[in-house]
Amino acid sequence: QVQLVESGGGLVQPGGSLRLSCAASGFTFSNFAMSWYRQAPGKERELVADITSAGRSTNYADSVKGRFTISRDNAKNTVYLQMNSLKPDDTAVYYCNANPRRFSSSSSYYKLYDYWGQGTQVTVST
Repeated sequence: QVQLVESGGGLVQPGGSLRLSCAASGFTFSNFAMSWYRQAPGKERELVADITSAGRSTNYADSVKGRFTISRDNAKNTVYLQMNSLKPDDTAVYYCNANPRRFSSSSSYYKLYDYWGQGTQVTVST
């Protein structure tokens, strides 16, 4: 069975740092692009960062550029999100996503290979 398990969330002060981890199992990790999303109360879920299957290319939301870094270790089946200079607006539940990026979102196969973790809470507050 497919599993994505996030860890590393918690309470930090503004300006602080956290590193999130997402451990994957039950599928061929190296064939999947990985993403971090977040959702704050009352807001839409938003893409924070993603990384291609071999880790050669990354993409970030404008709001986190220069502060967050996504990386992956295919030997450990794990993707990371290093978060520095944290702000109160970064407070959200952070979710790990895996997708092979081979199917259109309109394809019947898309949801079959779109995997999500349960999320980890990040709170940035004094």
